[in-house]
Formats: sequence, structure tokens, C-alpha cells
Amino acid sequence: MVQGYDSVVLKADVELGGTDQKFNLLVGRDLQRARGQEPQVALITPLLEGTDGVQKMSKSLGNYIGIDESAREIYGKTMSIPDSLIVRYADLAAGMPPEAVEAIERGLQDGSLHPRKAKADMAKRLVALYHEEQAAEEAASEFDRIFREKGLPDEIPEFLVPEGHIDQEEGVENTVPLALLIAQSGGTTSISEAKRLIRQGGVSLDGEVVRDQYYRVPMDREYTLKVGKRFFRRIKRSPAVRKNT
Repeated sequence: MVQGYDSVVLKADVELGGTDQKFNLLVGRDLQRARGQEPQVALITPLLEGTDGVQKMSKSLGNYIGIDESAREIYGKTMSIPDSLIVRYADLAAGMPPEAVEAIERGLQDGSLHPRKAKADMAKRLVALYHEEQAAEEAASEFDRIFREKGLPDEIPEFLVPEGHIDQEEGVENTVPLALLIAQSGGTTSISEAKRLIRQGGVSLDGEVVRDQYYRVPMDREYTLKVGKRFFRRIKRSPAVRKNT
């Protein structure tokens, strides 16, 4: 009721909202009418499911594709959506004309269009919308190299391990807990989540899967850390604090 009264206070002519706001928008019209105002026009848009294919796309749920994300992230996240969402993403996210969306739907139904091809085309279109055509082609090539040819990205950000994270105790000298490295480098939002991914086999060092959640990484050389499918970091000890042996 209070949300609907906003329309009265603002004397709104037009209000835009998702299908989850339909009740509020219509209540606003009724309240405007009761106050002698012309009822607003309610423009109601469909909600887009997130990359999990279940809940609506939301940053707080972590199932979103951000328009300000890198070309690599937009492409990779689009490729991860369930096949059941291809048509909806083509219609609601990629900005394809109705005839193109219908062609995708027909192709998926009769088997003439493979779901992976449909997602790859749509992923490139989404990248081009927010970056450029060249970025879309580069993101597609990198994705194929990583996931089909088991390669590495062209550029991997570097994470320098602070001296304070490196244990100097007897028996664990110059080592860092892998779960701490994952969380601190941005692979997860918490150490507990990092440990869960390690147990599930979602973490590797230099291409070798590590399943021991308590594993400690010796800081005597550089490593390539992979978390999940798309997170990569070069892990090395900060040269500013490296000690001579």
C-alpha cells in the first residue's frame, strides 16, 4: 500500500516495473483514482532468470551477468546458462529481433541448431553490445582454448602473497593455507567457501587438482591457481619481501 502511494505523491504518469511489482503498480493506479488523479500507465516487464536458471537475476544471489564486467566474464557466464534459458536470453538480454528469436526456438526444437552453438552466438552478441566485435571474437577464442583445448587465458592477473600470510612456524615454514590464498586473491568470498570448493575438486595448482582443504602451499616458487571454471591467478611471493636463502 505504501509503495503504491508513491505514485500519488509523485503524480506519476508512467511507472515501470517487473512482473513482481504488478500488484504495487495497480494499487498505485487505484490510489491515484481515489485522489482525483489520472491513473498512471503501468509498464510491466518480464523478469529474467539468472545463470542458475531458477531465481531471478540478482547481484546479491550471484547469478547475474554484469554489463560492466569484462568480455571474458560476460561470454563465460552466458555459456554457463541452462539450455532451457537460451530463447529467453535471446529475447530479453541479447536484443535479438522477434524473427531471429523464433528461428533459434525452431532450430532448438527440431535439432538443426545445437544448444552450444546458440549460446556461443548469443554470448558474442552480448559481449559486442557492451564492448565491441573484436572483444567478442577474442573472448570466444579464449573460451574455446580454455574449455575445449584445456589451455590458459592469454592474461592471468597476478596475486602477490603478503609476508604476513606466510607462516614461519616450525614444520610449516614459508607456507600458506590454500584456502586462504583462494579467498584473499578473490576466488571466493570466504575461506569456508574456498574449503568447500577444494573438497569438491574445483581447485587446481599448476593443472593438478587439490582436494585437501587443509593443504598448505610452499611459497618457494610461482603457481597458477584455478578456481572453478573461469577464475585464474598467478600466485607468487611478493618480491619486496622475498628473503634470500
